[in-house]
Amino acid sequence: MSTPNDSSPDLFGDDASAVATPEPPKAETPPPAPPAPPTLPELPEDHLPIAAFAERAYLAYAMSVVRGRALPQVEDGLKPVQRRILYTMHAMRLAPGAKPVKSARVVGDVMGKLHPHGDSSIYDASVRLAQDFSLRYPLIDGQGNFGSRDGDGAAAMRYTEMRLTPLAELLLAEIDMGTVDFIANYDGSTEEPRLLPARLPMLLLNGSSGIAVGMATECPPHNLREVAAAAQLLIRKPEATLDEIRGLLPAPDFPGGGQIISPDSVIRDAYESGRGSIRMRARWRVEQLARGAWRVIVDELPQGVSSSKVLSEIEAVTNPQPKTGKKEITQEEKNNKALVLGVLDAARDESSDLAPVRLVLEPKTRTQDPEEFMRVLLAHTSLEASVPMNLTVVGLDGRPAQKGLKALLQEWVSFRFTTVERRTRHRLGQVERRIHILEGRQIAWLHIDEVIKVIREADEPKAELIARFDLSEMQAEDILEIRLRQLARLEYIAIEKELAGLREERAGLLELLESRAVMTRLILKEITEDAKKYGDDRRTLVEAAMPVAAVETPVLDEPVTVILSKHGWVRTRQGHGIDPQTLSYKSGDAAFLVAEARTPWPLVLIDTTGRAYSVRISDLPGGRGDGVPITTLIELAPGARIAQAIADDPATDWFFANSGSYGFITKLEELVGRQRAGKAFMTLEDKERVLAPAKIQGDWLAAASGNGRLLYFPRAEMKVMPRGRGMIVMGLDKKEELAAVCCPPTDAVVVSGIGRGAKETEFTVKGAALEACRGKRARKGGTLTPKVKPDGVRAVE
Repeated sequence: MSTPNDSSPDLFGDDASAVATPEPPKAETPPPAPPAPPTLPELPEDHLPIAAFAERAYLAYAMSVVRGRALPQVEDGLKPVQRRILYTMHAMRLAPGAKPVKSARVVGDVMGKLHPHGDSSIYDASVRLAQDFSLRYPLIDGQGNFGSRDGDGAAAMRYTEMRLTPLAELLLAEIDMGTVDFIANYDGSTEEPRLLPARLPMLLLNGSSGIAVGMATECPPHNLREVAAAAQLLIRKPEATLDEIRGLLPAPDFPGGGQIISPDSVIRDAYESGRGSIRMRARWRVEQLARGAWRVIVDELPQGVSSSKVLSEIEAVTNPQPKTGKKEITQEEKNNKALVLGVLDAARDESSDLAPVRLVLEPKTRTQDPEEFMRVLLAHTSLEASVPMNLTVVGLDGRPAQKGLKALLQEWVSFRFTTVERRTRHRLGQVERRIHILEGRQIAWLHIDEVIKVIREADEPKAELIARFDLSEMQAEDILEIRLRQLARLEYIAIEKELAGLREERAGLLELLESRAVMTRLILKEITEDAKKYGDDRRTLVEAAMPVAAVETPVLDEPVTVILSKHGWVRTRQGHGIDPQTLSYKSGDAAFLVAEARTPWPLVLIDTTGRAYSVRISDLPGGRGDGVPITTLIELAPGARIAQAIADDPATDWFFANSGSYGFITKLEELVGRQRAGKAFMTLEDKERVLAPAKIQGDWLAAASGNGRLLYFPRAEMKVMPRGRGMIVMGLDKKEELAAVCCPPTDAVVVSGIGRGAKETEFTVKGAALEACRGKRARKGGTLTPKVKPDGVRAVE
């Protein structure tokens, strides 16, 4: 196999060094220094420099977006607009059993009292709260058209109606029990709750999605029973590990079902760090037809995927259109079209009210294997897709942060204990107030005649009652407002009975406040009751499977020779052993790469910016023509040119380095990707260039510098990494560059370059001469003899 020499010109355009550099302007006599500016008077405290003001204003805006719009609170899992909608509906008494009202009325109340940001944002948020395909547990019961999973929008707010769902009680049932703080609304005319007293971790139940300034959140939904069980575990055992929690809460549970195919380790890492990606797949079944025919019915899709999206993707694959400025579709698009049309006969959407998702896929022939049939479609459509996970929320401390699953549950548990304590104290205050009132009535009943006499004769009966019967002002006020019939004997019995019940309740409340164990048992009991009342079965199947996104057209393994010209024309010739001298090129063009390869291998290209591209050799045109421009197969970055090219087995190891003397070892498969625009591979500083890579053939690496030195060092000292900048290869003098590298199979290398008299020379370095250059990585090595300016190093053939 031959690789491009470092002295070869760039593939797409002239050498950058050939560009003329304008001469610098001649030096002129510097002008006299300007007079010193007058001293500015000190600014008053209410004045700021424009830079400081802009910084302060932007920071205030960023925090407003983070805390006031985009990110949910860990306590109730809601954003401010969602919280305001639910609280307003609660205040309007739109309970689950109430008659629904027009959505426009709800939006108007929310906008007028709590959220002055426009009706569309409020209505959009309320529509999402009502969509059973967006939320695992909808909080609004919508009447009318509230959109569909296919992307259809909801009807106008004047047409739809809404009320709260029974599950909204988990958020609102304790709102009037002193459980949360209330703050003034935007104009101070009324109050709104700072949080809602969530009885379960709603952030995990329904998830959340939002984009703030410099941060975003993507929290997936989960199953209520599993979340409740995990919360109870942390309450009973605060030191529980993530693995113990995941034994009860293994993975998200999406409203549309589907199957999570990511390995358990991937899901665990996402839950531990608070960030990751989950791979999902549609669930399907084979429906048998007459005479052995069959078809596939897809009835569950990945989160965020609709039937219309899948059908549009099938249409794009089976009927691709040339991109703007191109005359025809790419070879890869042709292969995908042939592959899909070879197995698929028809696809249609039969979704309805009875079947929210019913996607029918009919095969080309009944002799196909359904599993192979679906593998092709899973690979080329969103029937298999990734769902991001980014657990960024506003925590108990009021600051946005990315948290793991355990941290989210721990903060909600802490909030729940605080909520129950506040609820208990609030109820205790009500009970003690009522006991105090009833004790005053008992005194009045026992001294009824004196009380009546005081009321009839005293000028200030309230003060007289307080003084004579040792009553409080509250008790005296109650006695003065009491009706005479409430002083009957039967009423006294009712007072004693109520007092006994209240005193018993007070004892229970005091015990609850004084004993953490008693409060823990109460919270566990309430969670169990809520889970039993509102819980349901898991919808999303969790079963690991291998992704099929890499399904490709089967390729026959054959020997070929890859030919890439300096002007960027690429083609293949059948077989090996072709004499490069017999190859022809366009006028003015020449060989850049002639490599013996095999059809399943990739052709890997590296551009002048360090970006890597790959093309399947089987997709390259064959025959004796000139081939096709490489730019029809990849999308080079603006201003970039091809610097190096490799055609080899993707499992082989290669040594990559740049002229700045940084490099690393990696497998060729790390450079392979599916994107035509390539992927970042080698980090380059200004004016650095990619050197010709060296295939790993031995245990020692050789590196030559531009000043005529050679370093021979152990391969084990060089780092193995998939991409990046790497490690220092060889110590260089100032303004010196690394010229070439190689990995010979034996202790001998061939150095080529410019010798005395500017003549091209080539000689072998071995034995004592090579021993003098042997050293550790990052050393300067030894001086070559004869004196030469190297431009290449290779193994002895």
